[in-house]
Amino acid sequence: MADRVIRISGVMKIILEREKCIGCGSCAAVCPKCFKMVEDGKSSLLNSQKDGQGNEVGECGEDCAKEAAEVCPVQVIKIE
Repeated sequence: MADRVIRISGVMKIILEREKCIGCGSCAAVCPKCFKMVEDGKSSLLNSQKDGQGNEVGECGEDCAKEAAEVCPVQVIKIE
């Protein structure tokens, strides 16, 4: 029996430059499965880790993540 490779389509790498976030809440409003607002009034990427520059880096399979990047007024959400 041949091995099967199962791909998860649509999973995107997301980088949130949290230091530059102005806390408008647009990302969390359009994509609550990937983003939430936290105590300091800024957005946070769910299930993420910090990189060496203080950015939050994670993955999200939700189509709304692209919309969140588009509606961010300061363009601090990058999709790869």
